[in-house]
Amino acid sequence: MASGAAALLRIPEKPRATFLELFFDLVFVFALAGLSQGLLDPLNLSDAFQTLVLLLALWSVWTNTAGLTDRLDPQQPLIQLLVLATMLGTLMMAAAVPEAFGEHGLFFAGTYVATQIGRGAVAVLLLRGHTARAAFVRPLFWFGVSAVPWIAGAVTHDTARAILWALAVAVEYAALSLGLPTPRLGPAFTRAAEFEVSGEHLAERYRQLFIIALGELILVTGLTFSRSEFTPLRIAAVLVAFATTALLWRIYIHRAGGLLAEAIAAAPDPIRATISAVYAHLVMVAGIVPSAVAVELVIEHPSGHAQPAWIAVILGGPALFVAGRGMFEYSVFGRVSRSRVIGVLLLAAISPAAIFLPPLGVAIAPALILAWIAVSDANRARGRPPEEPSPPR
Repeated sequence: MASGAAALLRIPEKPRATFLELFFDLVFVFALAGLSQGLLDPLNLSDAFQTLVLLLALWSVWTNTAGLTDRLDPQQPLIQLLVLATMLGTLMMAAAVPEAFGEHGLFFAGTYVATQIGRGAVAVLLLRGHTARAAFVRPLFWFGVSAVPWIAGAVTHDTARAILWALAVAVEYAALSLGLPTPRLGPAFTRAAEFEVSGEHLAERYRQLFIIALGELILVTGLTFSRSEFTPLRIAAVLVAFATTALLWRIYIHRAGGLLAEAIAAAPDPIRATISAVYAHLVMVAGIVPSAVAVELVIEHPSGHAQPAWIAVILGGPALFVAGRGMFEYSVFGRVSRSRVIGVLLLAAISPAAIFLPPLGVAIAPALILAWIAVSDANRARGRPPEEPSPPR
């Protein structure tokens, strides 16, 4: 069986992402749109917490599927079927997102558990007799553990469901941070031979997903503007939204965004470096969700009074992105640029005064701060040789 399992492994000489993986990412356009709408209606702390829990769950599906296609060959028919089945499960989960904390709770949790455990169980079965099997036994064990609060939460309601589901994602992410310690296997940090991480492939996958996330901003901008009157203020709001999206892209790709593969290769522990990239991209994508809500609010209501909740998403989305980008920069270079720290502090500092500005005026502030960060990046790089990755030891 080991020889048959070996045929399913990805060839290291072919690290590029496949069309199947890009196809899989499309379902997350719908998923992110559902999360944004769930946060928007109504816009309060309770919905923000629920949106975070659901985002963590969907992010876990994506990262574990990216890990699967990093180890197994997506050109193999069995692996293609497994990825497509995961994509279908993710589509079902995304459809249930708006009412996941309501009448579709059991459907969401049941589909999530079936998708995560089913994908892992099939991978373990396909790789029986091969050493790579342990890399899928670890997450399978922890998804089995987290399944208990997922299902328990699904059969309860309101606060109890929120607490149990938060516990479920906390178990999954804590286990990942600790290296997925598993009975008889220990933590993955001590079993590096199990994980032949392809830095080039994973770096490309994260770039692709971030572009998909930015696509959500473009989609919301276009759809919201198309159903509104084309007034001068709304046109100005569209210009600000587009400029903000372009700046998010520019800041992301600058230096660190193009050197993740080299950073993983240079890291003394590629597994820890990969996990660091997981969390950094999670925070950046988490910033896209409130940013999409902000785009819709500002285009629909460019003038008038900016409510505190509106200010929170208008400024909070870019702040989360900049914080995540700082984490990403640290994982690649072992340092954080001052512009990242100053940018987050500025966004926090202007929030009290933003209550006196119209929504469009509030939206201009993060666009200007992001522009300053982008210019600072360009000035720092001008006339200097390209910086080599230097991940933390």
